[in-house]
Amino acid sequence: MCIIFFKFDPRPASKSAYRLILAANRDEFYSRPSKAADFWGSNTEILSGLDLECGKEGGSWLGISKRGKLAVITNYMEGRPNPDAQGRGFLVCNYLTDKDVDSYSYLKKVSAESHLYNGFNLLTAEFKAKQDSMCYYGNRGSPEPIHLKPGIYGLSNSLLDAPWRKLLRGKSHFTSVVSDQSLSCDGLLQELLNVLNNEELNTPDPLHESHGEGYSKSEIEAHSAVFVRSRHYGTRTNTIILIDAEGNVTFTERTMLDCDQSKWSTSSFQFKLQV
Repeated sequence: MCIIFFKFDPRPASKSAYRLILAANRDEFYSRPSKAADFWGSNTEILSGLDLECGKEGGSWLGISKRGKLAVITNYMEGRPNPDAQGRGFLVCNYLTDKDVDSYSYLKKVSAESHLYNGFNLLTAEFKAKQDSMCYYGNRGSPEPIHLKPGIYGLSNSLLDAPWRKLLRGKSHFTSVVSDQSLSCDGLLQELLNVLNNEELNTPDPLHESHGEGYSKSEIEAHSAVFVRSRHYGTRTNTIILIDAEGNVTFTERTMLDCDQSKWSTSSFQFKLQV
């Protein structure tokens, strides 16, 4: 399970405003090996965390490139995933590494091959000097990708802006934070972390529970929080990405260490888009 809130404002009215504010949680088994966010070795252009799970090595859940490409994926909550399906994390990395394909064309290509994967939602974006674009495709929803209009969105483990209680409450909290123009960059980061680290349960929620075939009642209850916490599974990573009017990027990641719910490390990267 994962959750993402984002505000897409491709031509902000103020130089102090942001073209993108994105706040995301990655939920995963604590024992699943992964690499914290960093630039890719000799490739200093792409920044992401990386999956190190056997057979899935090199996939990712969220990443951005200095060329202005961004991708983020969530799984779709369903009871019986196919164990032989292709790794969804490669959908993120393949987009980031393809220098020629635009965000919509990439999702069109993905939609033609979507039967090869378990359920997913994929956001792709390009932040360019003359025009920004952001697109969405979910392989359990419409057969065609969509161009996103400027606005505030929420995405969890159903389709975009599905009215799960956790998503509605988190989106409301996110909206109030990004609407506060008095916040400094550091203040905004801290308030967004507060949004992501809300452990309040949002039960009962019949719509969320209707996706829960194969899950126990306690698992569904734990998953009803924005920040998921259970014995072996939960929120492992908070990520916040800010892109300002001038193309300056701030990428902040807070990640769990050593499968220990009490140990966290925060790293931050700043760079300017090369577009």
